[in-house]
Amino acid sequence: MTKREPRTKAEQRAETLDQMLDAAEELFSRHGLHGVTLKDVANKVSVHTTLMHYYFKDKASLFEAVFARRAAVTSQRRMEALDRYEAQAGGNPTVEGALRAFLDTDFDLYISGGAGWMNYAAFVAQVSNTPEIGARLMDRHFDPVVLRLVDILTRALKGCSKEDIFWGYDFVTGALMHTLARTGRIDKLSDGLCKSEDFAAVKERLASFMAAGFLALCQPPKVKKR
Repeated sequence: MTKREPRTKAEQRAETLDQMLDAAEELFSRHGLHGVTLKDVANKVSVHTTLMHYYFKDKASLFEAVFARRAAVTSQRRMEALDRYEAQAGGNPTVEGALRAFLDTDFDLYISGGAGWMNYAAFVAQVSNTPEIGARLMDRHFDPVVLRLVDILTRALKGCSKEDIFWGYDFVTGALMHTLARTGRIDKLSDGLCKSEDFAAVKERLASFMAAGFLALCQPPKVKKR
């Protein structure tokens, strides 16, 4: 039996930091920024609060660190998916194709990534509803990939106004954040036929639904018959 080498101090610190971020992610995903304290996180990890302050200046810096850790992963994967889609489309992108590259790539992370990614999904929904810090974090980490999506949608929807395209994206992200929050409301409304935890079912439907909305929004206004 191979004897395991003792962990270095750097490895121990990295492991402790990951545990803190995991614990904070889970707590923030349930209670939001204002419902969690550094002491709550310290208690969950079984460390002293002073150690939390060693790694994080305050609760806001912890909140931002939790967001940034996985935001880098999801943004890179989405950008790569949009790159691949654009190459495959050969100058003729479709609305649904662009939305699937953007949305499905993210859902794949949540579906296959285990409890950590599901916690992050709910956490992102909390961030989107935390005006004093959420907009800034979304802008910093997600604007480049969102604007890349908007650029592809603009080419897919020739003649559609930028105003309508940005409103369309706002509706997409609103539906996405509601999905990530997993409120359970659809479970009750559908009497269990649909489940808010079923991201695979959402992935199958959301891009198609939103693509139809974009196309309807961007149609020329009908002339009323007299």
